[in-house]
Amino acid sequence: MSVFALGLNHNSAPLDLRGRFAFSMEQLAPTLLGFRHQLQTRLPRKDADFPEAAILSTCNRTELYVAGAPALVQPAVDWLAEVGGVGSSALLDHAYVLEGSAAARHAFRVASGLDSMVLGEPQILGQLKQAVQQAGEAGTLGTTLHQLFQRSFSVAKEVRSSTEIGAHSISMAAASVRLAAQLFEDLAQIKVLFVGAGEMIELVATHFAAKTPKHMAVANRTLERGEKLAGHLGAEAIRLSDLPQRLHEFDAVISCTASSLPLIGLGAVERALKTRRHKPMFMVDLAVPRDIEPEVAQLDDVYLYTVDDLSSLVQSAGEKRQAAVQQAEAIVEAGVQSFVHWLGQRHTVPLIQALHGQAEDWRAHEIARARKLLARGEDIDTVMEALAKGLTQKMLHGALAELHAADGDQRVQLAQTVSRLFLRNSPRDPAEH
Repeated sequence: MSVFALGLNHNSAPLDLRGRFAFSMEQLAPTLLGFRHQLQTRLPRKDADFPEAAILSTCNRTELYVAGAPALVQPAVDWLAEVGGVGSSALLDHAYVLEGSAAARHAFRVASGLDSMVLGEPQILGQLKQAVQQAGEAGTLGTTLHQLFQRSFSVAKEVRSSTEIGAHSISMAAASVRLAAQLFEDLAQIKVLFVGAGEMIELVATHFAAKTPKHMAVANRTLERGEKLAGHLGAEAIRLSDLPQRLHEFDAVISCTASSLPLIGLGAVERALKTRRHKPMFMVDLAVPRDIEPEVAQLDDVYLYTVDDLSSLVQSAGEKRQAAVQQAEAIVEAGVQSFVHWLGQRHTVPLIQALHGQAEDWRAHEIARARKLLARGEDIDTVMEALAKGLTQKMLHGALAELHAADGDQRVQLAQTVSRLFLRNSPRDPAEH
Protein backbone atom coordinates (compact mmCIF):
# COMPACT_ATOMS: atom_id res chain seq x y z
CA MET A 1 0.00 0.00 0.00
CA SER A 2 1.38 3.39 -1.05
CA VAL A 3 0.10 6.90 -0.27
CA PHE A 4 0.68 9.83 -2.59
CA ALA A 5 -0.60 13.35 -3.20
CA LEU A 6 -0.86 14.91 -6.66
CA GLY A 7 -1.71 18.59 -6.77
CA LEU A 8 -1.16 22.14 -7.83
CA ASN A 9 -1.54 25.28 -5.74
CA HIS A 10 -0.99 29.04 -5.62
CA ASN A 11 2.75 28.52 -5.38
CA SER A 12 3.10 26.08 -8.27
CA ALA A 13 0.48 27.15 -10.84
CA PRO A 14 -1.05 30.39 -12.18
CA LEU A 15 -4.68 31.21 -11.50
CA ASP A 16 -6.06 30.34 -14.94
CA LEU A 17 -4.41 26.90 -14.90
CA ARG A 18 -5.77 26.20 -11.41
CA GLY A 19 -9.19 27.11 -12.73
CA ARG A 20 -9.06 24.17 -15.14
CA PHE A 21 -8.86 21.78 -12.21
CA ALA A 22 -11.37 23.36 -9.85
CA PHE A 23 -14.22 21.16 -8.59
CA SER A 24 -17.34 22.29 -6.77
CA MET A 25 -18.37 20.35 -3.66
CA GLU A 26 -21.16 18.67 -5.64
CA GLN A 27 -18.68 17.45 -8.26
CA LEU A 28 -16.30 15.71 -5.85
CA ALA A 29 -18.14 12.41 -5.33
CA PRO A 30 -18.88 11.70 -9.03
CA THR A 31 -15.35 12.79 -9.96
CA LEU A 32 -13.83 10.38 -7.43
CA LEU A 33 -15.98 7.53 -8.72
CA GLY A 34 -14.93 8.39 -12.28
CA PHE A 35 -11.28 8.32 -11.24
CA ARG A 36 -11.63 4.90 -9.62
CA HIS A 37 -13.59 3.52 -12.59
CA GLN A 38 -10.94 4.66 -15.06
CA LEU A 39 -8.18 3.00 -13.05
CA GLN A 40 -10.12 -0.25 -12.80
CA THR A 41 -10.75 -0.37 -16.54
CA ARG A 42 -7.24 0.57 -17.68
CA LEU A 43 -4.92 -1.14 -15.18
CA PRO A 44 -4.27 -4.75 -14.13
CA ARG A 45 -6.69 -5.77 -11.39
CA LYS A 46 -3.96 -6.17 -8.77
CA ASP A 47 -2.98 -2.48 -9.21
CA ALA A 48 -6.38 -0.87 -9.77
CA ASP A 49 -8.62 -2.84 -7.42
CA PHE A 50 -10.39 -0.41 -5.07
CA PRO A 51 -7.83 2.39 -4.71
CA GLU A 52 -8.66 4.90 -1.98
CA ALA A 53 -9.00 8.50 -3.15
CA ALA A 54 -10.01 11.97 -1.97
CA ILE A 55 -9.95 15.39 -3.66
CA LEU A 56 -9.39 18.75 -2.00
CA SER A 57 -10.38 21.68 -4.23
CA THR A 58 -10.26 25.32 -3.07
CA CYS A 59 -9.52 28.67 -4.67
CA ASN A 60 -5.83 28.12 -3.96
CA ARG A 61 -5.33 24.41 -4.65
CA THR A 62 -6.59 21.17 -6.14
CA GLU A 63 -5.07 18.01 -4.66
CA LEU A 64 -5.75 14.33 -5.26
CA TYR A 65 -4.82 12.00 -2.41
CA VAL A 66 -4.54 8.29 -3.23
CA ALA A 67 -3.80 5.14 -1.26
CA GLY A 68 -3.09 2.09 -3.41
CA ALA A 69 -0.41 0.42 -5.48
CA PRO A 70 2.69 2.52 -6.33
CA ALA A 71 1.90 1.93 -10.00
CA LEU A 72 -1.10 4.30 -9.68
CA VAL A 73 0.96 7.51 -9.73
CA GLN A 74 1.36 7.90 -13.50
CA PRO A 75 -2.26 6.88 -14.30
CA ALA A 76 -3.40 9.46 -11.73
CA VAL A 77 -1.32 12.13 -13.45
CA ASP A 78 -2.76 11.15 -16.84
CA TRP A 79 -6.31 11.20 -15.48
CA LEU A 80 -5.99 14.64 -13.85
CA ALA A 81 -4.35 16.07 -16.97
CA GLU A 82 -7.24 14.75 -19.07
CA VAL A 83 -9.78 16.29 -16.68
CA GLY A 84 -8.09 19.68 -17.04
CA GLY A 85 -7.67 19.39 -20.80
CA VAL A 86 -3.87 19.61 -20.75
CA GLY A 87 -1.05 17.18 -21.48
CA SER A 88 0.51 15.17 -18.67
CA SER A 89 3.90 16.87 -19.13
CA ALA A 90 2.27 20.32 -19.08
CA LEU A 91 0.48 19.42 -15.83
CA LEU A 92 3.70 18.19 -14.21
CA ASP A 93 5.38 21.50 -15.08
CA HIS A 94 3.11 23.11 -12.48
CA ALA A 95 2.14 20.20 -10.23
CA TYR A 96 3.78 18.24 -7.44
CA VAL A 97 3.75 14.51 -6.68
CA LEU A 98 4.53 13.59 -3.08
CA GLU A 99 4.75 10.02 -1.84
CA GLY A 100 4.83 8.29 1.54
CA SER A 101 6.02 10.50 4.39
CA ALA A 102 6.22 13.53 2.07
CA ALA A 103 2.52 13.14 1.22
CA ALA A 104 1.61 12.87 4.90
CA ARG A 105 3.75 15.91 5.77
CA HIS A 106 2.05 17.92 3.04
CA ALA A 107 -1.45 16.92 4.20
CA PHE A 108 -0.62 17.86 7.81
CA ARG A 109 0.86 21.22 6.75
CA VAL A 110 -2.19 21.97 4.60
CA ALA A 111 -4.59 21.15 7.45
CA SER A 112 -2.56 23.32 9.84
CA GLY A 113 -2.56 26.34 7.52
CA LEU A 114 1.22 26.17 7.02
CA ASP A 115 0.86 25.78 3.25
CA SER A 116 -1.81 28.46 2.83
CA MET A 117 -1.48 31.84 1.15
CA VAL A 118 -2.73 33.19 4.48
CA LEU A 119 -0.38 31.59 6.99
CA GLY A 120 -2.34 29.83 9.71
CA GLU A 121 -5.78 30.58 8.25
CA PRO A 122 -8.45 28.24 9.65
CA GLN A 123 -10.76 28.01 6.62
CA ILE A 124 -8.69 25.31 4.89
CA LEU A 125 -9.31 22.85 7.75
CA GLY A 126 -13.06 23.09 7.23
CA GLN A 127 -12.62 22.65 3.49
CA LEU A 128 -10.46 19.58 4.07
CA LYS A 129 -13.07 18.07 6.39
CA GLN A 130 -15.73 18.61 3.73
CA ALA A 131 -13.51 16.94 1.13
CA VAL A 132 -13.06 13.93 3.41
CA GLN A 133 -16.81 13.77 4.00
CA GLN A 134 -17.46 13.74 0.24
CA ALA A 135 -14.91 10.96 -0.27
CA GLY A 136 -16.58 8.99 2.50
CA GLU A 137 -20.01 9.41 0.92
CA ALA A 138 -18.58 8.36 -2.46
CA GLY A 139 -17.15 5.21 -0.87
CA THR A 140 -13.56 6.00 -1.88
CA LEU A 141 -12.24 6.73 1.61
CA GLY A 142 -10.61 3.57 3.01
CA THR A 143 -8.74 2.83 6.22
CA THR A 144 -5.44 4.35 5.11
CA LEU A 145 -6.74 7.75 3.94
CA HIS A 146 -9.12 7.86 6.89
CA GLN A 147 -6.12 7.55 9.20
CA LEU A 148 -4.14 10.12 7.21
CA PHE A 149 -6.86 12.75 7.42
CA GLN A 150 -7.94 12.08 11.00
CA ARG A 151 -4.32 12.48 12.05
CA SER A 152 -4.08 15.68 9.99
CA PHE A 153 -7.08 17.08 11.89
CA SER A 154 -5.43 16.20 15.23
CA VAL A 155 -2.15 17.82 14.17
CA ALA A 156 -3.99 20.96 13.04
CA LYS A 157 -5.81 21.16 16.37
CA GLU A 158 -2.54 20.86 18.29
CA VAL A 159 -0.85 23.47 16.10
CA ARG A 160 -3.69 25.91 16.66
CA SER A 161 -3.88 25.34 20.41
CA SER A 162 -0.13 25.14 21.11
CA THR A 163 1.25 27.89 18.88
CA GLU A 164 0.37 31.42 17.81
CA ILE A 165 0.41 30.51 14.13
CA GLY A 166 -3.11 31.87 13.65
CA ALA A 167 -2.71 35.01 15.72
CA HIS A 168 -3.31 38.37 14.03
CA SER A 169 -4.12 36.65 10.73
CA ILE A 170 -5.26 38.75 7.80
CA SER A 171 -7.75 36.86 5.69
CA MET A 172 -8.76 37.38 2.07
CA ALA A 173 -11.82 39.17 3.41
CA ALA A 174 -9.80 41.59 5.52
CA ALA A 175 -7.37 42.14 2.64
CA SER A 176 -10.28 43.06 0.35
CA VAL A 177 -11.52 45.70 2.78
CA ARG A 178 -7.99 47.03 3.23
CA LEU A 179 -7.55 47.46 -0.53
CA ALA A 180 -10.92 49.18 -0.85
CA ALA A 181 -9.95 51.59 1.92
CA GLN A 182 -6.86 52.55 -0.08
CA LEU A 183 -9.04 53.54 -3.06
CA PHE A 184 -12.00 55.18 -1.34
CA GLU A 185 -11.58 57.87 1.31
CA ASP A 186 -14.65 56.75 3.27
CA LEU A 187 -16.10 53.23 2.93
CA ALA A 188 -19.28 54.47 4.58
CA GLN A 189 -20.01 56.44 1.39
CA ILE A 190 -19.78 53.58 -1.13
CA LYS A 191 -22.19 51.01 -2.50
CA VAL A 192 -21.01 47.39 -2.42
CA LEU A 193 -22.21 44.42 -4.46
CA PHE A 194 -21.48 40.83 -3.43
CA VAL A 195 -21.82 38.19 -6.15
CA GLY A 196 -22.45 34.75 -4.68
CA ALA A 197 -23.69 33.67 -1.27
CA GLY A 198 -21.17 31.06 -0.16
CA GLU A 199 -18.89 30.98 2.86
CA MET A 200 -16.22 33.25 1.36
CA ILE A 201 -18.70 35.94 0.29
CA GLU A 202 -20.37 35.81 3.69
CA LEU A 203 -16.99 36.37 5.32
CA VAL A 204 -16.11 39.29 3.02
CA ALA A 205 -19.55 40.81 3.43
CA THR A 206 -19.24 40.64 7.21
CA HIS A 207 -15.95 42.58 7.05
CA PHE A 208 -17.44 45.22 4.75
CA ALA A 209 -20.61 45.48 6.84
CA ALA A 210 -18.45 46.49 9.80
CA LYS A 211 -17.55 49.63 7.81
CA THR A 212 -21.28 50.47 7.36
CA PRO A 213 -21.33 51.15 3.59
CA LYS A 214 -24.08 53.38 2.19
CA HIS A 215 -25.71 50.39 0.48
CA MET A 216 -25.04 46.67 0.08
CA ALA A 217 -26.56 44.13 -2.31
CA VAL A 218 -26.23 40.38 -2.82
CA ALA A 219 -26.62 38.84 -6.26
CA ASN A 220 -26.92 35.07 -6.36
CA ARG A 221 -28.09 32.43 -8.83
CA THR A 222 -30.49 31.07 -6.21
CA LEU A 223 -32.51 34.07 -5.05
CA GLU A 224 -33.64 32.38 -1.83
CA ARG A 225 -30.08 31.84 -0.64
CA GLY A 226 -29.14 35.38 -1.66
CA GLU A 227 -32.12 36.75 0.29
CA LYS A 228 -31.02 34.83 3.37
CA LEU A 229 -27.54 36.39 3.35
CA ALA A 230 -28.95 39.80 2.43
CA GLY A 231 -31.37 39.66 5.35
CA HIS A 232 -28.52 38.83 7.70
CA LEU A 233 -26.53 41.84 6.44
CA GLY A 234 -29.39 44.27 6.07
CA ALA A 235 -28.70 44.32 2.32
CA GLU A 236 -30.71 44.14 -0.88
CA ALA A 237 -31.08 40.82 -2.71
CA ILE A 238 -31.04 40.95 -6.52
CA ARG A 239 -31.23 38.33 -9.22
CA LEU A 240 -28.03 37.33 -10.93
CA SER A 241 -29.75 37.87 -14.28
CA ASP A 242 -30.25 41.55 -13.36
CA LEU A 243 -26.53 42.05 -12.75
CA PRO A 244 -25.62 43.63 -16.14
CA GLN A 245 -28.33 46.29 -15.75
CA ARG A 246 -27.45 47.06 -12.11
CA LEU A 247 -23.63 46.88 -12.23
CA HIS A 248 -23.14 50.63 -12.72
CA GLU A 249 -24.77 51.37 -9.36
CA PHE A 250 -21.93 49.88 -7.32
CA ASP A 251 -18.52 51.27 -6.41
CA ALA A 252 -17.17 47.94 -5.16
CA VAL A 253 -17.90 44.47 -6.51
CA ILE A 254 -16.68 41.30 -4.78
CA SER A 255 -17.42 38.01 -6.50
CA CYS A 256 -16.92 34.37 -5.51
CA THR A 257 -19.15 31.74 -7.10
CA ALA A 258 -18.73 28.18 -8.34
CA SER A 259 -19.48 29.14 -11.94
CA SER A 260 -17.33 27.42 -14.55
CA LEU A 261 -17.47 30.52 -16.78
CA PRO A 262 -17.04 34.27 -16.04
CA LEU A 263 -20.24 35.98 -14.88
CA ILE A 264 -19.02 39.55 -15.40
CA GLY A 265 -17.67 40.25 -18.87
CA LEU A 266 -15.63 43.07 -20.34
CA GLY A 267 -18.60 44.51 -22.23
CA ALA A 268 -20.80 44.72 -19.12
CA VAL A 269 -18.10 46.54 -17.18
CA GLU A 270 -17.43 48.95 -20.05
CA ARG A 271 -21.13 49.85 -20.19
CA ALA A 272 -21.23 50.29 -16.42
CA LEU A 273 -18.23 52.64 -16.52
CA LYS A 274 -19.83 54.71 -19.27
CA THR A 275 -23.02 55.09 -17.22
CA ARG A 276 -20.89 56.00 -14.17
CA ARG A 277 -19.05 58.58 -16.28
CA HIS A 278 -15.86 56.65 -15.54
CA LYS A 279 -16.12 56.99 -11.80
CA PRO A 280 -13.66 54.29 -10.49
CA MET A 281 -14.83 50.77 -9.68
CA PHE A 282 -13.12 48.45 -7.20
CA MET A 283 -13.48 44.76 -8.06
CA VAL A 284 -12.26 41.62 -6.32
CA ASP A 285 -12.53 38.20 -7.96
CA LEU A 286 -12.06 35.48 -5.36
CA ALA A 287 -13.31 32.68 -7.59
CA VAL A 288 -11.38 29.87 -9.24
CA PRO A 289 -12.15 29.64 -12.15
CA ARG A 290 -12.57 33.39 -12.59
CA ASP A 291 -15.92 35.14 -12.19
CA ILE A 292 -14.66 38.33 -13.88
CA GLU A 293 -13.02 38.29 -17.31
CA PRO A 294 -9.29 39.09 -16.91
CA GLU A 295 -9.46 41.74 -19.68
CA VAL A 296 -11.44 43.92 -17.26
CA ALA A 297 -8.16 44.65 -15.45
CA GLN A 298 -6.97 46.60 -18.54
CA LEU A 299 -9.70 49.23 -18.17
CA ASP A 300 -8.39 52.56 -16.86
CA ASP A 301 -11.05 53.14 -14.24
CA VAL A 302 -11.24 49.61 -12.81
CA TYR A 303 -9.09 48.26 -9.99
CA LEU A 304 -9.42 44.47 -10.29
CA TYR A 305 -7.75 42.07 -7.86
CA THR A 306 -7.69 38.26 -7.90
CA VAL A 307 -6.84 35.81 -5.12
CA ASP A 308 -3.24 35.80 -6.33
CA ASP A 309 -3.06 39.59 -6.31
CA LEU A 310 -3.91 39.58 -2.61
CA SER A 311 -0.86 37.48 -1.71
CA SER A 312 1.44 40.43 -0.93
CA LEU A 313 -1.01 41.77 1.64
CA VAL A 314 -1.56 38.49 3.41
CA GLN A 315 2.12 37.60 3.36
CA SER A 316 3.08 40.82 5.10
CA ALA A 317 0.94 39.73 8.01
CA GLY A 318 2.34 36.23 7.73
CA GLU A 319 5.87 37.44 8.40
CA LYS A 320 4.80 38.45 11.89
CA ARG A 321 3.98 34.83 12.68
CA GLN A 322 7.16 33.20 11.41
CA ALA A 323 8.38 32.78 14.98
CA ALA A 324 5.60 30.24 15.56
CA VAL A 325 6.26 28.31 12.36
CA GLN A 326 9.21 26.34 13.71
CA GLN A 327 7.16 25.09 16.64
CA ALA A 328 4.28 24.18 14.32
CA GLU A 329 6.60 22.31 11.96
CA ALA A 330 7.88 20.23 14.89
CA ILE A 331 4.31 19.21 15.73
CA VAL A 332 3.73 18.30 12.09
CA GLU A 333 6.92 16.22 11.98
CA ALA A 334 5.90 14.24 15.07
CA GLY A 335 2.57 13.52 13.41
CA VAL A 336 4.30 12.39 10.22
CA GLN A 337 6.54 9.94 12.07
CA SER A 338 3.54 8.50 13.89
CA PHE A 339 1.61 8.01 10.64
CA VAL A 340 4.60 6.44 8.85
CA HIS A 341 4.98 3.99 11.75
CA TRP A 342 1.29 3.11 11.54
CA LEU A 343 1.51 2.70 7.77
CA GLY A 344 4.51 0.40 8.14
CA GLN A 345 2.55 -1.76 10.55
CA ARG A 346 -0.29 -1.94 8.04
CA HIS A 347 2.04 -3.72 5.62
CA THR A 348 2.36 -6.63 8.07
CA VAL A 349 -1.39 -7.04 8.58
CA PRO A 350 -1.77 -9.77 5.90
CA LEU A 351 1.13 -11.70 7.45
CA ILE A 352 -0.34 -11.40 10.93
CA GLN A 353 -3.71 -12.58 9.64
CA ALA A 354 -2.05 -15.54 7.90
CA LEU A 355 -0.19 -16.48 11.09
CA HIS A 356 -3.39 -16.37 13.11
CA GLY A 357 -5.11 -18.49 10.47
CA GLN A 358 -2.30 -21.07 10.48
CA ALA A 359 -2.28 -21.23 14.29
CA GLU A 360 -6.05 -21.69 14.32
CA ASP A 361 -5.75 -24.60 11.84
CA TRP A 362 -3.11 -26.27 14.02
CA ARG A 363 -5.22 -25.78 17.13
CA ALA A 364 -8.36 -27.19 15.50
CA HIS A 365 -6.43 -30.20 14.17
CA GLU A 366 -4.85 -31.07 17.52
CA ILE A 367 -8.10 -30.56 19.45
CA ALA A 368 -9.91 -32.91 17.06
CA ARG A 369 -7.16 -35.52 17.48
CA ALA A 370 -7.29 -35.18 21.28
CA ARG A 371 -11.07 -35.68 21.32
CA LYS A 372 -10.73 -38.86 19.29
CA LEU A 373 -8.16 -40.20 21.77
CA LEU A 374 -10.38 -39.35 24.71
CA ALA A 375 -13.33 -41.01 22.99
CA ARG A 376 -11.25 -44.20 22.70
CA GLY A 377 -10.64 -44.09 26.47
CA GLU A 378 -7.03 -42.84 26.45
CA ASP A 379 -5.67 -41.46 29.73
CA ILE A 380 -6.27 -37.69 29.95
CA ASP A 381 -2.64 -36.92 30.89
CA THR A 382 -1.45 -38.89 27.87
CA VAL A 383 -3.87 -37.00 25.63
CA MET A 384 -2.76 -33.61 26.98
CA GLU A 385 0.87 -34.54 26.48
CA ALA A 386 0.18 -35.53 22.88
CA LEU A 387 -1.78 -32.31 22.31
CA ALA A 388 1.05 -30.13 23.61
CA LYS A 389 3.68 -32.08 21.68
CA GLY A 390 1.70 -31.90 18.45
CA LEU A 391 1.29 -28.10 18.73
CA THR A 392 4.95 -27.44 19.54
CA GLN A 393 6.14 -29.66 16.70
CA LYS A 394 3.93 -27.82 14.22
CA MET A 395 5.10 -24.46 15.57
CA LEU A 396 8.79 -25.33 15.31
CA HIS A 397 8.75 -27.36 12.12
CA GLY A 398 9.08 -24.46 9.65
CA ALA A 399 11.85 -22.68 11.56
CA LEU A 400 13.87 -25.89 12.07
CA ALA A 401 13.49 -26.86 8.41
CA GLU A 402 14.79 -23.46 7.29
CA LEU A 403 17.74 -23.70 9.70
CA HIS A 404 18.72 -27.14 8.39
CA ALA A 405 18.49 -25.95 4.77
CA ALA A 406 20.47 -22.71 5.26
CA ASP A 407 24.24 -22.41 4.72
CA GLY A 408 27.00 -20.07 5.93
CA ASP A 409 26.08 -16.47 6.65
CA GLN A 410 22.46 -17.15 5.83
CA ARG A 411 22.31 -19.76 8.61
CA VAL A 412 23.90 -17.33 11.10
CA GLN A 413 21.37 -14.59 10.28
CA LEU A 414 18.50 -17.07 10.36
CA ALA A 415 19.67 -18.46 13.70
CA GLN A 416 19.65 -14.94 15.16
CA THR A 417 16.12 -14.33 13.88
CA VAL A 418 14.84 -17.68 15.22
CA SER A 419 16.48 -16.92 18.55
CA ARG A 420 14.68 -13.56 18.78
CA LEU A 421 11.37 -15.14 17.87
CA PHE A 422 11.43 -18.26 20.03
CA LEU A 423 13.98 -17.70 22.82
CA ARG A 424 13.19 -14.12 23.84
CA ASN A 425 13.99 -13.57 27.53
CA SER A 426 14.82 -17.24 27.84
CA PRO A 427 17.89 -18.48 29.83
CA ARG A 428 18.55 -20.81 26.91
CA ASP A 429 18.91 -17.88 24.49
CA PRO A 430 22.40 -18.30 22.93
CA ALA A 431 22.55 -14.52 22.53
CA GLU A 432 22.78 -14.27 26.33
CA HIS A 433 25.96 -16.40 26.46
